[in-house]
Amino acid sequence: MNSLSIVIPALNEAENLPTVMATIPVRELRAAGWETEVVVVDNASTDGTAEVAGSLGARVVPQPQRGYGNAYQAGFDAADGDVIATGDADCTYPFDALPGLLHTLVDHDVEFMTTDRLSRENRSAMKTSHTIANHALSALSRALFRNGLRDSQSGMWVFRRYVWTGLDIRSTGMAFSQEIKNSATRAGYRYLEVPIEYRNRGGEVKLNALPDGMANLRQLFEHRFRRPQGRVETTSAVRLPAQRTTAAGTSGHVTPDGYEAV
Repeated sequence: MNSLSIVIPALNEAENLPTVMATIPVRELRAAGWETEVVVVDNASTDGTAEVAGSLGARVVPQPQRGYGNAYQAGFDAADGDVIATGDADCTYPFDALPGLLHTLVDHDVEFMTTDRLSRENRSAMKTSHTIANHALSALSRALFRNGLRDSQSGMWVFRRYVWTGLDIRSTGMAFSQEIKNSATRAGYRYLEVPIEYRNRGGEVKLNALPDGMANLRQLFEHRFRRPQGRVETTSAVRLPAQRTTAAGTSGHVTPDGYEAV
């Protein structure tokens, strides 16, 4: 059996966790050869999130220092799986898509896979102002890091656990999402971006749009111009869609199933 850790950061998400946990297809994953653990990182919740997560069968990792990046760092360090998958505890990410995503990861020999929520089909699940901000930050991220990723802010990733140990991640807040993508692609890991369904949020919105957006903006420039650590910078990628150009601006080889290998 392969081993998978699903890491979910949670700040006051007791209301949403039963729905989120119910969408994780543990039996289907086991039938596909994946032994799965669910790691919920309780980020100093005050609504009983940890107790609810534990009662639903998750392994709870406490992280008293609040922050999206802080939560993920604690969760990744605690994860036992050879592959790590992520998503928020707010009902927006399709954990039921994991069997297909894992098949793609293995079939295409990908090391780091991220997801794209910004298709027209998902417009109703995101406020217009958030959509505009996501497109703007993603465009700037592509310009600075030249990795071709359409959605720099997506919070659903599937990657081999050794990738985490090879990255230099410094963000403690929401900028962690763009930093892990840009670090993985900059370090030369084989990467892929795939479209996903993005769903309506349940419960209270935690995002502080303007402060978080400005922090992400600053982090993009700081990250781009700092000296990289870890693996030597290269570009080795496979990504969707087939017509997209490579980071260098030239067309890649289109495989029979429609993926573009670079």
